[in-house]
Amino acid sequence: MTMLDPSDQLRMLREEAAIEPDPVPTGEAAKATQIIAIYGKGGSGKSFALSNLSYMMAQQGKRVLLIGCDPKSDTTSLLFGGKSCPTIIETSARKKLAGEDVKIEDVCFQRDGVFAMELGGPEVGRGCGGRGIIHGFELLEKLGFHEWGFDYVLLDFLGDVVCGGFGLPIARDMCQKVIVVGSNDLQSLYVANNVCKAVEYFRSMGGNVGVAGMIVNKDDGTGEASAFAAAVDIPVLCAIPADEDIRRKSANYQIIGRPDTQWASLFEELALNVAEAPPRRPKPLDQDGLLGLFSPEDTGGNVTLIPATQADLRGGNYAPKPSLEVIYDAV
Repeated sequence: MTMLDPSDQLRMLREEAAIEPDPVPTGEAAKATQIIAIYGKGGSGKSFALSNLSYMMAQQGKRVLLIGCDPKSDTTSLLFGGKSCPTIIETSARKKLAGEDVKIEDVCFQRDGVFAMELGGPEVGRGCGGRGIIHGFELLEKLGFHEWGFDYVLLDFLGDVVCGGFGLPIARDMCQKVIVVGSNDLQSLYVANNVCKAVEYFRSMGGNVGVAGMIVNKDDGTGEASAFAAAVDIPVLCAIPADEDIRRKSANYQIIGRPDTQWASLFEELALNVAEAPPRRPKPLDQDGLLGLFSPEDTGGNVTLIPATQADLRGGNYAPKPSLEVIYDAV
């Protein structure tokens, strides 16, 4: 195998960066595959919920593909006991420099019937995460994505980021429905509301993607997430309790969504609801409506906006100066 010298590698990378991405494929799938995009704030528990959900679906006899679309590349870590998968972005770059093609066995792995892979993303300050998502889906198409014939393809997307690549499934009808993950806290519900806004915007532009519902994670019983779901007119698909046993097992990379275990019924219900819930047009909230779900003492909702004046900013009295603008008489 001939290795390129650094100058040739740099030239090739620059040439690749100048190439515009191919159009996202929109062809018909080989079978009726449900492609579902799951969005949520970082740390809201998307990866935890998806690893256990995909595992339960596979045990129910479904063919499931789990794709991590988060630059942190942590979607599949719980599924594989803490082990990291080689990402599509990193593998593609390494193979290209070596003059080799990416093969499916380089990037796709399986456990107990669940197939999984990570798209990955650039290091901080070294590229656009959204562009990485686009490149990853282009490569999946070349590897035969639309011919694989899964029952479910679950896409784990970071909801905090609003640049183009992360909104790809919604903007280009690449999935049939969206699910949001949130907890009883303002920040995760803010992200969930933003995702609902994106869905509604693209629906108004002729898109077909809808929101199938919400997974409430770390549910402490205070009810804000359920109130949010009711307000935006989407169902709660499952409420995963804030339980110490769940936290401890998740921290130790243990799958709790197994049949015949303590939490089996929870994920059996979630699997059924995810499969059957139809996509709906949400009714996103404005900022005041979102704050209204919480007690004013918790959010600062009882704060009044007081306009600042020039005198306030200058720390003393302020006398307006005459304008130097020249005003001409009408001719």
